[in-house]
Amino acid sequence: MLAVMSDQSTGGPNPEDRKIVTLARSARARNAVPEGAAVRDETGRTYVAGSVTLPSLELSALRTAVAMAVASGATSLEAAAVVSEAEQVPAEDLAAVRDLGGPATPVLLAGPDGEVRSTVTAG
Repeated sequence: MLAVMSDQSTGGPNPEDRKIVTLARSARARNAVPEGAAVRDETGRTYVAGSVTLPSLELSALRTAVAMAVASGATSLEAAAVVSEAEQVPAEDLAAVRDLGGPATPVLLAGPDGEVRSTVTAG
């Protein structure tokens, strides 16, 4: 695991990473789903999603956000964030981020309160 990327003045995530954590938290709350996620592409655009649970389709919030980025023409990712009660980001979610952003793409995991608990790379 890597250390959380931080803002020098506060020791916490930088402002752009805090933004995607806030967006992910909002998606989780707004849609009353177990997890919310947000990704930031190479141009700074963000894509936000909640988990999808249908009889014929089940996707994590992070895989849904990555799919939305791809469908919108993103060619790379700068960062990703997940808000969940889970203790770690599933390997399948990291693989989706790695496929678009590469192995060094940071993935922030925050609890429902929005506090970042860990940051790992997609690699």
